[in-house]
Amino acid sequence: MGTREIAETDPKNEQELTSVVQKLLQQIQNKFQTMSDQITGRTDDMSSCTDDLEKNIADLMTQAGVEELESKNKIPATQEVKVANNLY
Repeated sequence: MGTREIAETDPKNEQELTSVVQKLLQQIQNKFQTMSDQITGRTDDMSSCTDDLEKNIADLMTQAGVEELESKNKIPATQEVKVANNLY
């Protein structure tokens, strides 16, 4: 409801004023709900895209054999501690 519509429906008494205010509040509530729904939908879409991207990266790493290289180059935790202690 714009200012022109409010002027045209100039409330004559308390009941009319209450009605106009309730209509305005309902319109505001509807707009906020619409915006909230849009934000939630876009967030869900982004989450889905992120999940797809993570899966594709993992698949590419597997295809490239990166996981095998990482596991071969890893030092067991007990050796890491010994190496760190020898550095000091």
